[in-house]
Amino acid sequence: MTATTTICLDPKVKEKLASLKRHSRESYGSVIERLANLAIDEKPLSDEAIHGIEEALLDIKHGRLHSEDDIMKEFDLK
Repeated sequence: MTATTTICLDPKVKEKLASLKRHSRESYGSVIERLANLAIDEKPLSDEAIHGIEEALLDIKHGRLHSEDDIMKEFDLK
């Protein structure tokens, strides 16, 4: 059984939701459900993945970066 809820939306938000409809008769509820499913990751990141992200952020913070051109040259891809 579904419940009906009324929410107030800024007209710009409503326009954005309308632009995300797969077809003109799709409900806003379906659009919002699709967005919520995309936003909620049911499988959390592993400790290893989190550690890798933290290391990458430190590399960025300390300027340990390589440009795409540098990498292309290093691996002779140009």
